[in-house]
Amino acid sequence: MPVYSMTGFAAAAYEAPATAGANPATVSAELRSVNGRFLDLSLRLPDELRALEPALRERVGEALRRGKVELRLATQQGGGDAFALPAPEQLARLARLESHVQGWLPQARSLSVAEVLQSCRSSTVPAGLAEAALQATARGLEALREARAREGQRLAALLLARVHGLRELAGRAQPLLPQVVKRQQERFLERWHDALAGTQAAAAMPAQALQERALGEAAAYALRIDVAEELGRLSSHLAEIERLLAVGGELGKRLDFLIQELQREANTLGSKSAALELTSISVEMKVLIEQMREQVQNIE
Repeated sequence: MPVYSMTGFAAAAYEAPATAGANPATVSAELRSVNGRFLDLSLRLPDELRALEPALRERVGEALRRGKVELRLATQQGGGDAFALPAPEQLARLARLESHVQGWLPQARSLSVAEVLQSCRSSTVPAGLAEAALQATARGLEALREARAREGQRLAALLLARVHGLRELAGRAQPLLPQVVKRQQERFLERWHDALAGTQAAAAMPAQALQERALGEAAAYALRIDVAEELGRLSSHLAEIERLLAVGGELGKRLDFLIQELQREANTLGSKSAALELTSISVEMKVLIEQMREQVQNIE
């Protein structure tokens, strides 16, 4: 299954066949989508298609899961006649209503042609026009899904490139850990002995006890600055991101969570860093993770 972006544009059209009393009409559909936490659908419909809003929302909801989507439908009537011819029974009913009203209100003006045509418009969409609108929407949704899949493929490639970069940085950091820990332990012991030398504690306690205490403190300090666990978790998160991108589907929320976890590990790596080399690696990781976060915001 492909990875889908939430950004895309598509257009489609469908011609409704001519029916009795109405010219053939073409329904065109335009769909635009951008990123969003949930599915937020905005409809722009002509008056004659407003009754289709529930059906259109259902169609879009079946095809898309996330994103801010705008669906715009337009009709173009063949022969330049935007109105279907009123049925005789509609005209007769309007005539009766007009006669009744003017009987009670003699000063009431007569209906204009435009008002008659507007009143004769059915509250339900003609079957042919409704089918054309739904077909145009279905074609537009298919084209939009294809556009979002193409954009999603590009986003997945960008994310995998950043994952590769993070793996390289973690690979650079891993060999530094034993050297950094050892160097910092030695510095800690030097400072420990220097601090004791200026106090009376060194004379009051046996040398063996002082040495054991110093080694214990140095070991505890080494644990505090060791980032091997953070690098291990970071590698695990990267493997999960690669797996999700290979599977495809609706990944946005899961990827967003994993990016937060990557950010946490990189922050911890920087805060526990006891060497300039690891600090530099942490900064580079944060840059790549932020780039990934921006791209993940566009994935469905």
